Amino acid sequence: MKTIGLIGGMSWESSDLYYQGLNQAVKQRLGGLSSSKVILYNVDFKEIEQLQRSNEWGAAGHMLADIALKLQNAGADCIALGANTMHKVADEIQRNIRVPFLHIADSTIQAIQAAQFKKVGLLGTMYTMEQDFYRNRYQQQGIDILIPNESDRKVVHDVIYKELTVGTFSSDSKKKFIEIIKQLHRDGAEGIILGCTEIGLLVQQDDINVPLFDTTQLHIAQLVDFQLA
Repeated sequence: MKTIGLIGGMSWESSDLYYQGLNQAVKQRLGGLSSSKVILYNVDFKEIEQLQRSNEWGAAGHMLADIALKLQNAGADCIALGANTMHKVADEIQRNIRVPFLHIADSTIQAIQAAQFKKVGLLGTMYTMEQDFYRNRYQQQGIDILIPNESDRKVVHDVIYKELTVGTFSSDSKKKFIEIIKQLHRDGAEGIILGCTEIGLLVQQDDINVPLFDTTQLHIAQLVDFQLA
């Protein structure tokens, strides 16, 4: 079994999702007392959020690349980053390590292609929804991305940072997300990417009949595939 080096998520809420998900998936596949070999480096999200807000992506990239190198040197056979937004610095991370960096979007792209969808909606932070670094990866694979209108983007962003990352899950916010998803569906989205690793804590597939692509769960499956290959 290979060892996963995981840069936590950036909130510990999603780090917990990854840790539980990796271990549950390995146990399910191998049975018995099996569990996942994981080296987890959980960052201080306050530091990361401040760098995001001040547009200091270079400093954030340097920080995460240094962490990735530490994980590699500790014995990790691959590096994963449990946060969609911070994949803005994915290239810098990969440049500084020898082991593979398993990009969070790739498993979601594969799932969308398997569903034969050509146009999907995207929910995430403002950075993820509005900037090219994330959307372009999908568009390069022939997948059109729809994002909510400006006011709805602000709702999604604020709920992520003010609620989900601190473990608050309100029924009002859930209703807002579901309505935003329905509007994207009316606008032509065949499915919706949950492009923030905490969104799956608020909205699940059972809540709505529009197909959801939970990047967290798909990423976990990708990591376990690599780990057990």
